[in-house]
Amino acid sequence: MNTILTYLQTNWIEIIGSILSLVYLYLSINQKVSLWIFGFLCSAMYVVVFFQSKFYADMSLQFYYLGVSVYGWVSWKTGKQHTGKELPVKRTNPKQAIIISAVAIAMFFLYYFVLANYTDSPLPKADSFTTALSIVATWMLARKMIENWILWVIVDGVSAGLYFYKELYPTAILFVIYTIMAVVGYWQWRKSI
Repeated sequence: MNTILTYLQTNWIEIIGSILSLVYLYLSINQKVSLWIFGFLCSAMYVVVFFQSKFYADMSLQFYYLGVSVYGWVSWKTGKQHTGKELPVKRTNPKQAIIISAVAIAMFFLYYFVLANYTDSPLPKADSFTTALSIVATWMLARKMIENWILWVIVDGVSAGLYFYKELYPTAILFVIYTIMAVVGYWQWRKSI
């Protein structure tokens, strides 16, 4: 019992962040604009978690998520206000796919250079990979591009392994759930195209 209490006291930020993240995911799959509020809150929690775990790219990603949560909120709300309808789900066109791929590759190399040369990150390549894809996938989510879910399957699966490795068990379990739910999200959004 003492072990459980000690664990809860030591990891309460990660546990609350994981719970808020599950709410965020549920709202995201169901295309509810309030997802961005929960995204903002869980990102604030994970800034601390990832700093303590030395996942610096993931920590910086949380700052990005704070900003993109505001952007997503405005984008989804503005789309509805201009047309009277929800922002529609759409497919990524070839030109967007090329630009998104180039941005992801550039972000990977930038993060890897910084992490490998200027931090004590234990896994700079993996941390850079998941961060670069997360940046573009979140932007795609804010624009309601259905392919964001495909990127999330990849990111979440790799991230789950990283977090198990770093013994961030609530977060690792969260990312296993995220991986499964990203598949569900894809199929749910596909129905609305």
